[in-house]
Amino acid sequence: MNKSLNLAVNLAGMKLKNPVIAASGAFGFGREYSNYFDLGRLGGIAVKGLTPLPRKGNPPPRIAETPAGILNSVGLQNPGVHAFIEKEIPFIRKFDTAIIANASGNTVEEYENMVEILSDSDVDAIELNLSCPNVKEGCMSFGSTPEGVGKVVARAKKYAKKPLIVKLTPNVTDITEIARAAEDAGADSVSLINTLLGMAIDAKARRPVLGNITGGLSGPAVKPVALRMVYQVSKAVKIPIIGMGGISCGTDAVEFLLAGASAVMIGTAGFVNPLVWVETIDGLEAYMRENGVHSVTELIGELPLAYSGRLM
Repeated sequence: MNKSLNLAVNLAGMKLKNPVIAASGAFGFGREYSNYFDLGRLGGIAVKGLTPLPRKGNPPPRIAETPAGILNSVGLQNPGVHAFIEKEIPFIRKFDTAIIANASGNTVEEYENMVEILSDSDVDAIELNLSCPNVKEGCMSFGSTPEGVGKVVARAKKYAKKPLIVKLTPNVTDITEIARAAEDAGADSVSLINTLLGMAIDAKARRPVLGNITGGLSGPAVKPVALRMVYQVSKAVKIPIIGMGGISCGTDAVEFLLAGASAVMIGTAGFVNPLVWVETIDGLEAYMRENGVHSVTELIGELPLAYSGRLM
């Protein structure tokens, strides 16, 4: 890395060596991808969504390819929070990267319990998942209204000893209302967007492709929506934003930073290119060198408020 470039960011008290984070879900706990590159290159890893007890997830089929993306209805399959603490944290701690635990629950009390347990573990931050569209209880049912978000975040915040990131769903009418509710309730940061609710149909068989009927759409197809929402939220809240949705290269990351994100998460692109995270870091460095940017923080929110007087 060029010594004159400073890629470090401070995300609500969590210091990252660079703003590129592996997104929750698509990266698992990093074991598989550690065969492709040094996980220590990453700014952070947001681990697979965790629940109080082990969860098997939804019935198959759980993945469907779509034009410019995928639909998934995995349904938060995971080994449970205690197995994560016992078996996965020691593995990830072998690498010089921040650990972000992604916490889900079916009730407000479960979210409180998850935050309390994870706060006493060796993680650097907790991402409160209020936006998964693939489960029938909790998550998006709390995250779809300002009242629901405010209630869960305020209750969970009482137990948070680590920075609390709130992951927002795009499946709402006004994303800024949801983000402000999270901020007002005590969130230290917000991450967005999670997947867009969608479905696929097998016309020949005349039935849904996914076993759960609907699933979350991710990949390049959602990037314009994600950029718009990150930009809007950056004008509505003062807390840091982690942007995600269709990022697959350094230029994509720069666009999200310009829109107002302080860091970015990459997920789906890793299914196509397992080196996408390190290539994005390299691409970001190249952009900075070519454009005379010495610190990545110089890019954050630097999109003009008006472009030829007509930026909507």
